[in-house]
Amino acid sequence: MKFTDGFWQLRSGVHASYATEVRDVRLDDDRLAAYAAVKRVQRRGDTLNAPLITVEAHAPAEGVIAVRLTHHAGKRRKGPDFELPGAVAPSAGGSAPGSAATTRTEGTTAELTSGPLTLRLPTEGAFGLEFLDQDGRLLTSAGAKGSAFATTPDGSHHMVAQLALGVGETVHGLGERFTPYVKNGQVVDMWQADGGTSSEQAYKNVPFYLSSRGYGVFVNHPGKVSFEVGSEAVGQVQFSVEDQTLEYFVVAGPTPKDVLTRYTALTGRPALPPAWSFGLWLTTSFTTSYDEATVTSFVDGMAERGIPLSVFHFDCFWMREYQWSDFEWDPAVFPDPEGMIARLKDKGLKICVWINPYIAQKGALYEEGARKGYFVETADGDIWQWDKWQAGMALVDFTDPEATAWFQGKLKGLLDQGVDGFKTDFGERIPTDVVWHDGSDPERMHNYYTHLYNKAVFELLEQERGTGEAVLFARSATAGGQQYPVHWGGDCWSSFEAMAESLRGGLSLSLSGFGFWSHDIGGFEGTPDPAVFKRWLAFGLLSSHSRLHGSSSYRVPWEFGDEAVDVARRFTRLKHRLMPYLYGAAVEAHRSGVPTMRPLLLEFPDDPTARAADRQYLLGPDLLVAPVFAEDGEVEYYVPEGTWTRFLTGETVTGPAWHRETHGYDSLPLLVRQGAVLALGADESRPDGAWLDDLELRVYAPAGTGDFTRTVTVPDRTGAVAATYEVVREGGDVRVTTDTDRPYTVTVVG
Repeated sequence: MKFTDGFWQLRSGVHASYATEVRDVRLDDDRLAAYAAVKRVQRRGDTLNAPLITVEAHAPAEGVIAVRLTHHAGKRRKGPDFELPGAVAPSAGGSAPGSAATTRTEGTTAELTSGPLTLRLPTEGAFGLEFLDQDGRLLTSAGAKGSAFATTPDGSHHMVAQLALGVGETVHGLGERFTPYVKNGQVVDMWQADGGTSSEQAYKNVPFYLSSRGYGVFVNHPGKVSFEVGSEAVGQVQFSVEDQTLEYFVVAGPTPKDVLTRYTALTGRPALPPAWSFGLWLTTSFTTSYDEATVTSFVDGMAERGIPLSVFHFDCFWMREYQWSDFEWDPAVFPDPEGMIARLKDKGLKICVWINPYIAQKGALYEEGARKGYFVETADGDIWQWDKWQAGMALVDFTDPEATAWFQGKLKGLLDQGVDGFKTDFGERIPTDVVWHDGSDPERMHNYYTHLYNKAVFELLEQERGTGEAVLFARSATAGGQQYPVHWGGDCWSSFEAMAESLRGGLSLSLSGFGFWSHDIGGFEGTPDPAVFKRWLAFGLLSSHSRLHGSSSYRVPWEFGDEAVDVARRFTRLKHRLMPYLYGAAVEAHRSGVPTMRPLLLEFPDDPTARAADRQYLLGPDLLVAPVFAEDGEVEYYVPEGTWTRFLTGETVTGPAWHRETHGYDSLPLLVRQGAVLALGADESRPDGAWLDDLELRVYAPAGTGDFTRTVTVPDRTGAVAATYEVVREGGDVRVTTDTDRPYTVTVVG
């Protein structure tokens, strides 16, 4: 939100008050508070009829400093608040949050330090905040207009913060955004919306950004946070909320990976998805016509064509029209759901079904939920309803523990039938003119609702299927939602442009703490041209999770020609071979917060070109993937420093350099980093096979005969280490030692 009219003036009707002069600073052992006047105080009379801005700082975790700006402290906090599972616990009986900081003063400067991060502010004179790394390097600062409040003509009150942007500094993240990958120059509002992938709206709004200078900023407010990323004051990132308080956390690096590790330790690490979920998912599509015979023909058709299939998903119309979601199979189409599920599972498949938290009036579930008071209400005590999406639909109130348990109980019935996972669709269009069971602020709940929804479903799956077997296919999320994978990119068009939009969204989400991400192969809306479908297949099957899904047309590969079948077979089997390596990257995401699909910024933070690369990514630490976004196969991509080997052909390319190539549909730039040792499985038929059976260690040692050592661990399906291999080259010899007696082969590439 903009408050100024150019540099010198405020917009008409706006009044702004900036923390200008320090009047007092109070230090405890692990926190501090400063009180700033909003004008220069030259005489005692200047202290009258004028506000103070209270600035409090503590460290919710090591290497994270929280700054809280307050105008009037008396506003009742209704919640919700982001859960911070990694925050330091308050001391026994303490009302203040726990703090992992130390404080000190030196002359006229006060400091609060946590790990490698220090906040410095003056104890007298002009007010300002500086954030320094462990070497004393300035990361960012809040200057003359950096801590403020403003009122607008409609009477609303906003807390405002500005943090400086350095020369050449780039900003990334802020959730899954389909706009340009580098956020500099953009206005970004945190407000959940069902806007598709071709607009500035987002399904997954995360008020966290990562700076190329090696720090992150998390605004600890679940409601509407408005970011001006160099788009109002061009040398500042501004963020504001309509509230009396604003709290933000500065997260230390020094590397982008370190930032994500600290941020996800605080807000929650991704659960480890089951290995079977990394295989190919096929759906009924949305509005297409289907029954068990149709589904069986799809499944058998994949098997007949040698395309391994891991999961079959039933989209909305598994339920009766006008009755979503009542969680009852349409008896006219699926008269024997238990038998059908058993027959599909006999073919080696897992089963997923579509759900959402909107309960249509026509279904019996509406009557039950209304009678028990489990739906969100209006201020008059009526059930909130509208006709968008489903006729007369109501909204499950997940702030009510009884309503949550009721919703989970209905889903348990599906799990008892044999369902393995849920596509938790929707959760974005949440009204603000309502009353919540726990008294939550409707504006803060708008974005946060999806967190409660996905949490309820994920926790049920863990309870019923066990830790490590729970997986969602979720569309909406906010900060902390990374704990409940997997998330997919929402509704995109069937075009190359939408394919690129989707990748930009996934890269931004990965820099917002999310470890796993997927998208609709071929696009959702419309029917893709075969060229789009075939190019998207390679991209989709080199993503963390892979799903064939559409809206009004089927997405089985043979609908797009024999070559599409060949491409689907080739890349599905390739992904299965990569599973020992890929699941290792998944375990890393689960344990450290470093995502499986990595923007080049994460692995090459000192490379200015890598910071802006938005048409390619690393899959795990060592595989560079550059999807092809053109029918003719021409692709332009950037190769970072070093020698890289083409996985598919064994040829080498060097960087740093841009490369332009032409690829057939069965190919794309897929490069292996020099020094990598890839663990490849022998079983191409499934993602969760016996990875140690005839494992191949493919060694990409540096050229020459210099010494080289690399340790490779292969996880089991729980994420524990199943085997360790140490690969050593001395002179011209390569030697491998291992703690397993399972047979393996070694291939030294080149």
